[in-house]
Amino acid sequence: MAVKECGSHGSSNSPRLLNFLRRYIIWLIILIVVTIIGSVLAWITLHTPKPRFILQDATVFSFNVSGDPPNLLTSSIQTTLISRNDKTGIYYDRLDVYASYQDQQITLPTSIPAVYQGHEEVNVWSPFIGGRSVPIARTNGLSLVQEQSRGAVKVLVHIDGKIRWKVGPLITRTSHLFVKCPALISFGNSAAGAIVSGRGVKYTLVTVCSVSV
Repeated sequence: MAVKECGSHGSSNSPRLLNFLRRYIIWLIILIVVTIIGSVLAWITLHTPKPRFILQDATVFSFNVSGDPPNLLTSSIQTTLISRNDKTGIYYDRLDVYASYQDQQITLPTSIPAVYQGHEEVNVWSPFIGGRSVPIARTNGLSLVQEQSRGAVKVLVHIDGKIRWKVGPLITRTSHLFVKCPALISFGNSAAGAIVSGRGVKYTLVTVCSVSV
């Protein structure tokens, strides 16, 4: 008895195999594209020039250490910060400004509204930093009183934030921004500053800040 061969099994499996290969190729292409985009974003994050910051000036309205022993600081300072970005766009998602003295934060943080900075743009911010009766270490309080009596106090103005870079249509992941701007305030030298609004003294600093991301 002759056996009749049927070729329908091979033909029915061919569309399934083609669909499997088609899906495999599509997913492989997607994986390659995602890998390339991820590599480009990582390269941008590592090699894009950091923004530059300058502390232009500081206007001191109050700076008083109190307590016995001195461990409270009441201050009000308006700073002028200049940010410059040359080659890429930057999203400043969060920026907090505050002052420190000998590694201790001595003012409350002030937030700067989120902003986008295009390439070759310059942003100028003038936030107030300070606080009433902010607790400080006793040793720092004594040191502040001594330095202020000698005529000059050196503090650091910090910017702590979150940023993203934009290069063409690509936007990187969020990176942490740390900025430190030294400020030497000459309390004992009236000629070092200019009277502002009858009660504040404006000190021109033009200090280049250190930036790390």
